[in-house]
Amino acid sequence: MALVGFVGLSACADKDPVTNGSLESYSAEEIYQRGEYELSRGRDDKAASFFGEIERLYPYSEWAKRGLIMQAFAYHKDRNYEAARGAAQRYLDFYPADSDAAYAQYLLALSYYDQIDEVGRDQGLTFQALQALRVVIERYPDSEYARSAILKFDLAFDHLAAKEMEIGRYYLKRKNYAASINRFRVVVEQFQTTSQTPEALHRLVEAYLSLGLTEEAQTAGAILGHNYQSTEWYQDSYALLTGQGLEPKLLGDSWLASIYRQTVKGEWL
Repeated sequence: MALVGFVGLSACADKDPVTNGSLESYSAEEIYQRGEYELSRGRDDKAASFFGEIERLYPYSEWAKRGLIMQAFAYHKDRNYEAARGAAQRYLDFYPADSDAAYAQYLLALSYYDQIDEVGRDQGLTFQALQALRVVIERYPDSEYARSAILKFDLAFDHLAAKEMEIGRYYLKRKNYAASINRFRVVVEQFQTTSQTPEALHRLVEAYLSLGLTEEAQTAGAILGHNYQSTEWYQDSYALLTGQGLEPKLLGDSWLASIYRQTVKGEWL
């Protein structure tokens, strides 16, 4: 059953299908409908509880399988991400070949991804989101969730680069140039495809000029000019370099020279 079937709650959800008595006296379908009823009214935590009861009372049934993936959905909707991960992982453990395994893996990834903005400088959840999203992309490339997973993977990857930039700028502002260069280097070497790379190259120009390492500054400017000439970062770097009688140009044999040869000349060996 696809996600569309899950979130399009049935007409039965308009009326509470379980009102009195012990849940043991109700069928799996009736308990499932009660979960839908709670979802339709925004009581996601209660919905998750009812979906979980199906697994307890009717284990290994088709309704238990449907209830488990719906429990993961309800927990995620309630922003109970840890519980959502647990339910999604159980689904993957019990039904790895099921048609909804792709959605379970996608929910698992979302349970990490949706917390990225909450983690501050701790990037552990971001790395876990990337790993889980990669599984969706590689294991379920033809699923309806693959494209969304790719977009979220790129955003999470950019988020990691942005955190490196934040720390690098912190050091640069305090004139701890060596530490700032290390952070900007990580962005240029490991996050080349992100939107953070142009600024990282410009900050390298700033830091190297501050240290008097003009060859490295000129090489960073040359990479920036070749790949991102239309950006404001290149204009700022060009002004810094020419203001000191320098120009963007490959010089020396630093790590940046290797990046230049790879990205500009296509020399990977």
